[in-house]
Amino acid sequence: MKNSQEIMQILVVDDEKDIRDGCERILIRMDCEVQKASRGEEALEIMETWRPSIVFLDLKMPGIDGMEVLRRIHEKDQDILVIVITGYATVETAIEAMKQGAYDFIPKPFEPAQLRIVAGRAIEKLRLRQETLELEAKRQRTLADLGKEQSRVRTIIEALPNGMVVTNSEGQVVLMNPAFLRHLGLPPDTQPGKSMNEYVPDDGVVNLAMEISQGKFSDADQAPAVEFALSEDKYLLARGRPVLSEDGECLGAVVVLNDVTAMKMLDRLKSEFVAKVSHELRSPLATIREQLALVIQGVVDEATEQEQYLLSRAKDKTQSLIDLIGDLLDVSRIECGNVAQQQVPLQVEELLSSIVDFMQAKAKAKNQELGITLPASPLPKMRVDPMALESVFGNLVANAINYTPEGGSVTVEVGGDETAITVTVADTGFGIEEKHLANIFDKFYRVKNDKTRFITGTGLGLSIVKGILDSMGASISVESEVGKGSRFTVLLPLEGPCNQNTTI
Repeated sequence: MKNSQEIMQILVVDDEKDIRDGCERILIRMDCEVQKASRGEEALEIMETWRPSIVFLDLKMPGIDGMEVLRRIHEKDQDILVIVITGYATVETAIEAMKQGAYDFIPKPFEPAQLRIVAGRAIEKLRLRQETLELEAKRQRTLADLGKEQSRVRTIIEALPNGMVVTNSEGQVVLMNPAFLRHLGLPPDTQPGKSMNEYVPDDGVVNLAMEISQGKFSDADQAPAVEFALSEDKYLLARGRPVLSEDGECLGAVVVLNDVTAMKMLDRLKSEFVAKVSHELRSPLATIREQLALVIQGVVDEATEQEQYLLSRAKDKTQSLIDLIGDLLDVSRIECGNVAQQQVPLQVEELLSSIVDFMQAKAKAKNQELGITLPASPLPKMRVDPMALESVFGNLVANAINYTPEGGSVTVEVGGDETAITVTVADTGFGIEEKHLANIFDKFYRVKNDKTRFITGTGLGLSIVKGILDSMGASISVESEVGKGSRFTVLLPLEGPCNQNTTI
């Protein structure tokens, strides 16, 4: 088949010279290459060495008639379009020819315009057919070829330690490596060709592959990772990326499976270790602190100033250790997902007011002003874990007091609408340099400078705040200027995870 840019080749078969010559003149003007034959036998001889795309065929000729020529043409090539020319024959004969495979017919006598219309229709059909074949050939050269290609790339893929599976745009598996089969416990002789859910027993991974295959994620880095468990001691992490053509069209997805069992087990052991050690240490340390308090009270008149200072420092350090253990336990609960589970309807303004009242003594000890600004009308109640929310804002207000010098102020501002509640904790404290803002929610990260180095803390408070808010579907942002203070803004959605029936 010639492509759409080549000259169309047409054979005119008719025993009337005027018809042959007239057709030739018209078809050459349509940029066609034309050959002529006066008899059926001559036409068949020409076609032994020259293949036309279209044949104009008279049904009534000396020798072999048009119907027999039609039959022999289609025996040679079914793709040739035959347009019968009827004259003395009846319309019924033309209809019979079309039943035998003729494409169209044109009755004698015909005008040049009629010939151009019929020829143009046939040429367009051939060009559309060619385009269809080219598109199909292009499609066949896509992902399905990967399953059959024996190449260096396939060898590398099969040697990868991570499981890999490739799907087409319909979500069917077209390629998978041995590691994929091992990770999922599938037989080594498992073949591709089925839907993803026939191989992977997790809906999250199946949906991820389907969404990527259908072009949902235009950016390759937008696709989320999905972690799933095959059993209590087998965990896999799936990451996917789209497979794109040269034109940027999404042809399918490639999903990589990593075995994260060792990491999960290590994380579980770490959490269990932290929880066990923390529980074992907190009670003795609390006892030591209370005993130190009694000693300090008992020797206040007998001990020297230096001795009293040392005992007070020991008591403060013991309290710091107790606070660190409490924070470690909170972090452990967050990592295990045991946070924000016991939810009840709550008026957030009332909780914040009680936190501010409780913190007044701490603020007054530093000669600070601590206040709260509430909306004019009550905000909607939200379903939330009161202890989790108290931990969030208790940490934020305590931090604001700690990092604000004497004589400063701390303000809690509450606002919102029908979709979310906004709480801002603002202070006039030391402020945070811009280079630290991206890290302040990391575990154990503390900003150390001449103004803050004497402030005690574990570096876990803001990490705990961020972990709790993430588990609730809430968010936190910070604005700060050195020497002028900081503003921490918490956005609590009234619809979402934090309002479902789900402590630190």
